Amino acid sequence: MTKRSKRAAIAILGATAFTLAGCQEEQVDAQAFPDLQSCTADAAQGGMFSVQDCETAVAEAETLHLEAAPRYESLEVCEEQHGVGECGSEASATQGGSGSIFMPLLSGYLIGSMLSNRAGMSAGQPMYKTKGGQYTNAARTSTFSGNSGATKLNTSQFNRPAATAGKAPMTRATAASRGGFGNSAAGRGFGG
Repeated sequence: MTKRSKRAAIAILGATAFTLAGCQEEQVDAQAFPDLQSCTADAAQGGMFSVQDCETAVAEAETLHLEAAPRYESLEVCEEQHGVGECGSEASATQGGSGSIFMPLLSGYLIGSMLSNRAGMSAGQPMYKTKGGQYTNAARTSTFSGNSGATKLNTSQFNRPAATAGKAPMTRATAASRGGFGNSAAGRGFGG
């Protein structure tokens, strides 16, 4: 190999490594809490987030819940996806919602340490129980073994989910065609 071809090979190898490193998605520290009180108690103990972070992220998650929670045509279909006692009417969750549309109850909050407030992202995400006893976010992009603990997640886990408010609720057939709520996501556990 000539000197020139060795330099070209090293340059190509370096550029390839740099390109592959650039393709990796940024990860953020994340923590799940079953409720606001758990988050603020953790903050008081010097946890990852401040009380203000907890309040802001939980408010964002509650707003996303009202906008993007899965909606079902009946309580039975909702409970098939989330478990008995894990659903309520849209009317009880929202002002002016329908009493004949059902949504899962909030089962926790997923909070990410977003370094910058990016468009289309939220540092707080609602969590819902799945029929298998796990927890998932509104977009179904992750399934977790519990609703408390800390981990690292890709920033894409904090993308705003598609709005479901005002759209036709899922029927048993549409829920089945989507594989059920929470079935299509990758499983993860939380560390303590």
